[in-house]
Amino acid sequence: MRVLFVDDDAMNRRVVRDMLQVAGVTLDEAPDGPSGLSMIDALDYDIILMDLRMPGMDGLTAIGRIRARGDAKASLPIVVVTADTSPNIREECIAAGADEMLQKPVAMKSLFRMLGQMVAARTRSAQSAPQPTVTV
Repeated sequence: MRVLFVDDDAMNRRVVRDMLQVAGVTLDEAPDGPSGLSMIDALDYDIILMDLRMPGMDGLTAIGRIRARGDAKASLPIVVVTADTSPNIREECIAAGADEMLQKPVAMKSLFRMLGQMVAARTRSAQSAPQPTVTV
């Protein structure tokens, strides 16, 4: 599994990296929205973890740009990782195109459960997609 974590705080990235290394997950890190978008252009990811509050381009804007792509990467699972505790923040994130949200500080158990749910949902979606028929 390859995960991209977009967060301007190096300590947040380190904590998540250390958690995911235990499970053998490959984690790529981007310090801001534009860098994250460039990495999505260049590499294939299974899941994107996205901070909300970053200088330059916030997470909601980056999510909007991912969802506006004209390719399969537009449907990548995106989990917002935020310290924002506003009453409607989860709804705002979902409305912007995120699939789910995790609160900071991220707990290992919550992170692994969320990643498992995202992978399972993606697997179910791929299995239910119409399969091409081959005529010989």
